[in-house]
Amino acid sequence: GEVTIVIPAKKIFEVCQALCTEDTFSFEQVIDICGVDYLAYGNTEWGTENATETGFSRGRIKDKNKRHQWKQPRFAVVYHLISYRHNSRLRIRVFVEEAMPRLDSVVGVWACANWFEREAFDLFGIIFEGHPDLRRLLTDYGFIGHPFRKDFPLIGQVELRYDEEKKRVVYEPVSIEERTLVPRVVRDDHRYFPAKDKE
Repeated sequence: GEVTIVIPAKKIFEVCQALCTEDTFSFEQVIDICGVDYLAYGNTEWGTENATETGFSRGRIKDKNKRHQWKQPRFAVVYHLISYRHNSRLRIRVFVEEAMPRLDSVVGVWACANWFEREAFDLFGIIFEGHPDLRRLLTDYGFIGHPFRKDFPLIGQVELRYDEEKKRVVYEPVSIEERTLVPRVVRDDHRYFPAKDKE
């Protein structure tokens, strides 16, 4: 298994610098930095009993032991480190507050953290203080919100298209209608039963 440590947000740069530079650790590369949103953690644990032509049953199994209730802050940043010298991996989890999710940048420790931090900022809205160029990476500059947050609307805020008359890209209210998808029920089919031996 991979070792996971949880550290306070204010210590992230100090800990990462030690993990990278000290010979005891030698985690010379960060292979991923990602954001996590725990907003709905444990709230969507569904137990499906059966499926019909109209869809799946949605009977929720009550969690009597309260084991799925989340007691930590809503957002976390997870760092995946690798040490080639010691052939080991390490995962660091840092929780950040929901109101203003911010954390010190580790670009000064690992240069490749630049892109990972920009991605986490763009998709989750986590601010990395001291980052040399913290701007959107995957969404356009006029994009509203952060699409990997659990409370982001599935259909988005606005849509954009190229207007031939205006000869430019225009933003418009979303025209997509939300719909509930009903799973297709596969009925029994004689083609999938084994052939009976002929006597």
